[in-house]
Amino acid sequence: MTNILSISYHLIRPLYEKTSFHRSVIEDLKDDGLKNAYSHCRFITRKHAKTFYMATRFLPNDKQRGIFAIYGLCRYLDDLVDEAEDLIHDQKITINQVDEKLKLFKRRLIDVYDGKIVDDPILTAFSDTLKKFKISIELPFLLMEGVKMDLVKDRFETFEEVYDYSYKVASVVGLMTCEVFGYVDNDALDYAVDLGIAMQLTNILRDVGEDLRRERIYIPQEDLSKFDITEEELFEGKVNEKFTKLMKFQVERANEYYSKADLGIPLLSSDSRLPVYLARHNYSRILHKIEENNYNVFDTRAYLNYTEKLAMLPRVLLEMKAAS
Repeated sequence: MTNILSISYHLIRPLYEKTSFHRSVIEDLKDDGLKNAYSHCRFITRKHAKTFYMATRFLPNDKQRGIFAIYGLCRYLDDLVDEAEDLIHDQKITINQVDEKLKLFKRRLIDVYDGKIVDDPILTAFSDTLKKFKISIELPFLLMEGVKMDLVKDRFETFEEVYDYSYKVASVVGLMTCEVFGYVDNDALDYAVDLGIAMQLTNILRDVGEDLRRERIYIPQEDLSKFDITEEELFEGKVNEKFTKLMKFQVERANEYYSKADLGIPLLSSDSRLPVYLARHNYSRILHKIEENNYNVFDTRAYLNYTEKLAMLPRVLLEMKAAS
């Protein structure tokens, strides 16, 4: 059945992207510059955030564009720091030079909030988004602080440190997108923070092996000590009883944040609940994939293909109906 769905998707997708439903997201705009800017951001979202991108298709057009602009901004900062990390490692750039790049981007972002025209597709789209949705400038500033941490910090002593990092690189994104989704109660913002933490903890568990190859450990040192695991053992990449217990503990913690976040989705505007439900369930299923892989996160990447993500739609619709 999965193979049939996969074949159907690959046949249908080119046809779907020719439909007015898909094209109208961009073609609704009258300004060619904005069309190009949002098309650029949509391409980035589709390429780098497939789960996120699929979920956005169920939003109204203006909200889709807002999400694309926010993701484009986030991705730009991620890429800037990731590229800089490699250059620093190869001694082709200094951290001070990276800091100057971030300061320059911050100044350009301030210009955007001041209503000035900037020659950049991502900032052009983000500027237009700010005309419709109130996103505090402090949020992208916090995001910049978070991504910069990857240049200066590769170990985390406590979960509180991991939480602070996750808040800045993930929860802040949730708070920005909340302003696009709309909400009927300010409590929705607290639950958006929980969802951001849950998703970032999921990223951390999925990427253990990849991060180790970059000499990074995001699992708190206090948790490694709790389960009697040394860094040397972690770098050996062995899935033994101690490591399995550690991973079960980490998965349970992430699921607790997903459960808390569930209380906030009904507080969002009605036209935004379905995509958030979809993103939440598909992201949390990465944890199930980790379990199915017997917690081998060293050389096996846990992920969902598009068909598996799409298969969640009927279940999510039933859950939403039951909750209403």
